[in-house]
Amino acid sequence: MTTAQNFGFGTQIRKSPYFDATVRWGATGFSVYNHMYIPRDFGNPEQNFWNLINDAILCDVAVERQVEITGPDAARFVQMLTPRDLSKLAVGQCKYVLITNAQGCILNDPILLRLEENHFWLSLADSDILLWAQGVAVHSGLDVTIREPDVSPLQLQGPKSGEVMRALFGDSIMDLKYYWLRRVELDGIPLIVSRTGWSSELGYELYLQDSVHGDALWERIMAVGQPLGLKPGHTSSIRRIEGGMLSYHADADINTNPYELGLDRLVNLDSGADFIGKAALQQIKDTGVSRKQVGLVIEGAPLVGPNTTFWAITRDGAAIGKVTSAIHSPRLKQNIALAMLATDHAVIGTVVEVTTAQGPMRATVVDRPFYDPKKTLAAA
Repeated sequence: MTTAQNFGFGTQIRKSPYFDATVRWGATGFSVYNHMYIPRDFGNPEQNFWNLINDAILCDVAVERQVEITGPDAARFVQMLTPRDLSKLAVGQCKYVLITNAQGCILNDPILLRLEENHFWLSLADSDILLWAQGVAVHSGLDVTIREPDVSPLQLQGPKSGEVMRALFGDSIMDLKYYWLRRVELDGIPLIVSRTGWSSELGYELYLQDSVHGDALWERIMAVGQPLGLKPGHTSSIRRIEGGMLSYHADADINTNPYELGLDRLVNLDSGADFIGKAALQQIKDTGVSRKQVGLVIEGAPLVGPNTTFWAITRDGAAIGKVTSAIHSPRLKQNIALAMLATDHAVIGTVVEVTTAQGPMRATVVDRPFYDPKKTLAAA
């Protein structure tokens, strides 16, 4: 029998409040994200994908640590961190944002939640934005407090996630709009619930605000959800690549700017805000970029798993880019990938060669996302 004691590299890697529960429910492998273990294996990634798109899965994503920003100048400070215009962000609303440095490059792509007028959370991808924000605050002259609160999210994702939420919280939860949040309680456990998630499916995130309740929360959700088709699971690489969703350190990093990723909509240079990287982003926009993110369909036998290195892309023998994320989609019956290509070659229909772990394969540049490009499933 697998127990929580079978995992661990020491106390420097933190365990989430749900760690023991995920092991009891079948987690057999973990990776490390924001200095914390995240379940990455419940036995069969393809079955996990089908569970997600046909029913619902519950995922431990406590690794999405929160940077909490409070104080009289909290709104001004948060706007300083991101090029996205936040002037219309209402209390109770969430937005996908980019955190940029002085060079206009991406440090993180979190979900921003506005809990109160002067109370924000940045729900992080994998990088140390708590340190960045505290450093920026030192000489900002703004009255803010920045800390990591005791907050640990779970993701409930899939077409049946709404039924599970209704069973947990009643009919009123069905009024929660896409990218909005609400304060709720479950058996006396205080939660923030948002209509967000890293799956491109209908889904919710439940932010536990007291880690002592982690085990009880997991078990309560599974007890209610199992009869409705809920299964324990992990974030699906298949589904997130189908949806063209970024994985920080893979598809974007500190050397990547928003224009290379086609994320111009998240940069508002005409707003009155003076955010970090504004001058650099203006110059990048004016000059243009030398590479762009594209989708690829890779021919040949189904890939046996995701890429664990950046695969070289060539055309006529010349290096023109790299594959950042690749997977076989059993639904699309194709090998699909996100890639960064030299701009001259980033044209739909261009044929290239990819050096995969299974050998050279021919590939064609396509548009992305590969499935449900308007995110109608998540927003429905």
